[in-house]
Amino acid sequence: MEELLPLRDRLNLETARITWLELERYFAGGRVIQVAPELDLIDVAACIAEDEAARLKNWLDSQQVGQLNDDTALQWAAQQPDNLWAVVVAPWVLVQER
Repeated sequence: MEELLPLRDRLNLETARITWLELERYFAGGRVIQVAPELDLIDVAACIAEDEAARLKNWLDSQQVGQLNDDTALQWAAQQPDNLWAVVVAPWVLVQER
């Protein structure tokens, strides 16, 4: 039944809170993409899933989307924030601090 849903609806259903401990192994594999709080996580995920390169490039250029950096990873490891949301667009895990 889920296959019949539009992409954005499927992605929304797959979005969930996540802890740093759950994210850590994906970060170690270089597969965590951080999304700036001012963006809609589902919009970014749909953009990646639909290979909208021009739109994604704008976010990358403005540093609103990019691989999670070491400094942020260290901060999250120390603070263990409870406001992280994630969605998977294989092979990436998109994460946003809310």
